[in-house]
Amino acid sequence: MALRPILVAPDPRLKAKCLPVAKVDGEVARLMDDLLDTMYAAPGIGLAAPQVGASVRVLVIDIAKDGEERQPLRIANPEFVWLSDEDRSYEEGCLSVPEHYAEVTRPAALRLRYLDHQNEIRELDAEGLLATVIQHEMDHLDGVLFIDHLSNLKRNMILRKLTKARAR
Repeated sequence: MALRPILVAPDPRLKAKCLPVAKVDGEVARLMDDLLDTMYAAPGIGLAAPQVGASVRVLVIDIAKDGEERQPLRIANPEFVWLSDEDRSYEEGCLSVPEHYAEVTRPAALRLRYLDHQNEIRELDAEGLLATVIQHEMDHLDGVLFIDHLSNLKRNMILRKLTKARAR
């Protein structure tokens, strides 16, 4: 298990569409563990493989609050089985878009099918914050950042600030 550097927008690797993994083998399981270690250290509640430069459909999530027992989800090749018609808005942030937050509206509930860290097919029903985090992290697998859900003006303002901060 290792900490990996987190890419920051506008890094072009964050815009790539990721490929599915053939199966969750030792290498993919290690990537999942590295993602969790990196996410916890950041700290964050979700991290997708492209955020550390790995262009595969793998992500991790843990929405346990401080002081609660960790409940990590290790997810490969996620796909939506169902998305609710009802929407909910949350203020989102992202480890690849540091110190920027914005309201994003997404389906309030979902059912997800994925491979777990033991290569078993799982289904998960999620609502509220967990549903939002799943959708946010899955967007990363398609090269979409939460700021891509904002107006062009807001998105470009955030990207200019990030570019300026990186130049320092």
